Amino acid sequence: MALLEVEDLILSFSGLQVIRELGFQVAEGSIASLIGPNGAGKTSVFNCLTGFYRPGSGRITFAGASIIGHKPHRITRAGMARTFQNLRLFRSMTVLDNVMSGMHCRTSAGAFGAVFQTRNQRREEELIREVSEECLGFVGLLEQKNRRADTLAYGDQRRVEWARALATRPKLLLLDEPAAGLNHDEKQELIGLIQRIRDERGVTILLIEHDMGLVMKVSEKITVIDYGAKIAEGTAEEVQNDPRVIEAYLGTDEEELV
Repeated sequence: MALLEVEDLILSFSGLQVIRELGFQVAEGSIASLIGPNGAGKTSVFNCLTGFYRPGSGRITFAGASIIGHKPHRITRAGMARTFQNLRLFRSMTVLDNVMSGMHCRTSAGAFGAVFQTRNQRREEELIREVSEECLGFVGLLEQKNRRADTLAYGDQRRVEWARALATRPKLLLLDEPAAGLNHDEKQELIGLIQRIRDERGVTILLIEHDMGLVMKVSEKITVIDYGAKIAEGTAEEVQNDPRVIEAYLGTDEEELV
């Protein structure tokens, strides 16, 4: 069953089409990747999915409902979370406060409760803290919860972003270049974390990534785009052997795919 369906998606800027009649599906409970050369339109696709861009035409269906035209916070509340290629942490806040900020889409006590500290507000704050600490524990950073985010190593700051995204309780997690800036050991840990997020938390994952070794190891389905259009789709083996992919993105050196 498809959790996410994209059909005939078109996005243009100043008359230039950056996404051209794109269609793909992400099955519930799967780990999928969207790949392509620089400028292929991958992040633009994520921006359409999450409400930052409104496509000119096409359909995006998430969990059985159309989300075209919805604001980002509504899409997050519906169960779609994302991380960004560039870190977007509140650098002067603690690690825990950063993760707690991700739960704003699930709060309901309102301004009155916040001002007068009603019972519901206190209960909600306790739940937010509890869930945020659990997410930090999941990514291995609970002991760092009281440190300022900008004092952590880069790889750990990445983990804070993933914990914050998990705190929104997503059905679908979009990872934009999650391996960017990570060393070899951190990338290996990332592979394990992606698989644990799916296996232990039941979260479907769609990632954009340039590290082909990582993509081929974790992805059950890969969609390849070039100049905003889909040129191939299938398993890692199928994509590696597709001549259009080799020409457009992977190059001709087969050793790059090992």
